[in-house]
Amino acid sequence: MRKMNSLRFQHILFIALLTSIILNACDNSSNSNIEKEDTISVNKDTDANKLKPISQPLISDIYTADPSAHVFDGKIYIYPSHDIDAGIPENDKGDHFAMRDYHILSLDSINGKITDHGVALDIKDIPWAGRQLWAPDAAYSNGKYYLYFPVKDKTDIFRIGVATSTNPAGPFKAEPKPIEGSFSIDPAVFKDDDGNFYMYFGGIWGGQLQRWQTGKYDSTAKDEPSGDMPALTAKVARLSKDMLHFDEKVKDVVILDKDGKPLQAKDHDKRFFEASWIYKYNGKYYFTYSTGDTHFICYATGASPYGPFTYQGVVLNPVQGWTNHQSIVEFNNKWYLFYHDTQLSGKTHLRNIKVTELKYRPDGSIITIDAYTK
Repeated sequence: MRKMNSLRFQHILFIALLTSIILNACDNSSNSNIEKEDTISVNKDTDANKLKPISQPLISDIYTADPSAHVFDGKIYIYPSHDIDAGIPENDKGDHFAMRDYHILSLDSINGKITDHGVALDIKDIPWAGRQLWAPDAAYSNGKYYLYFPVKDKTDIFRIGVATSTNPAGPFKAEPKPIEGSFSIDPAVFKDDDGNFYMYFGGIWGGQLQRWQTGKYDSTAKDEPSGDMPALTAKVARLSKDMLHFDEKVKDVVILDKDGKPLQAKDHDKRFFEASWIYKYNGKYYFTYSTGDTHFICYATGASPYGPFTYQGVVLNPVQGWTNHQSIVEFNNKWYLFYHDTQLSGKTHLRNIKVTELKYRPDGSIITIDAYTK
């Protein structure tokens, strides 16, 4: 959830401008020759809008992003961020993503009517919260529903909190303190076949993961590793039986290349950036995530909820807007990818959630999705 770094933006904008000049000079071409990644990443007015989206926004009266979808009581419940325009200038720390509450959505079928259940949790009702309610997730256990959320505390450090309800749509009541040992952003909670729950979390740049490289928060650590160094990666911890605490020390989610070596920091097309989501398909664990500044949703597979996971490929190619954040869920014997783009607003921080079917090859590999067609 961050602004594109200036060098990449200037490079892409230069390419787009040069291409436009050439096309105008020829006066007999169209924008179809512009590279798709450049077109979508820049998100400048007409180019991206000339592509036809494969899916339409699920809701249009509020802006929503980062959709975490779950099947509860035979319905799909979606736990998204609620984007607002707070009038804050964009920056690499993501201060313009100044969300203040959560709305929970539900639908009986993929093409059915979607219901907005209203405000489920407001930042003013979280005793320890300071600002910025970012991407949440939810789980069900012990006869309760648990909403996990990242928010900066009153010292401006991201922590992960939990709130409870007897209704999947809320309202939720926040615990008085964040989860001890939690940090950074993008919690995703997975229930394994044995009944254990695991939380995956982390995000670099504005998500502050780079500031925890020593195991302690360092406000001066502003950059992720570079070059041949191992890339920063997501974190995982098993949850306690009461779902309110970590039941063990936080571990790294190791992602390997096909040669069995950890992904390198320089490999921005593959390395983890944010948006953890894990699920199980045909006995394998699929760990999915966003690459951030290169805008891919990728996946890696493993034999354990702890990994290691081996990089396999791309789930979703870049979308209109800078960020992306996914969830994958099975419903009525089909698999679906929930994601977001900026079709409604054209603005990085005012997004809209979407859904499309996800398909596999016989070997279990995911067929890469293009969110737009020409």
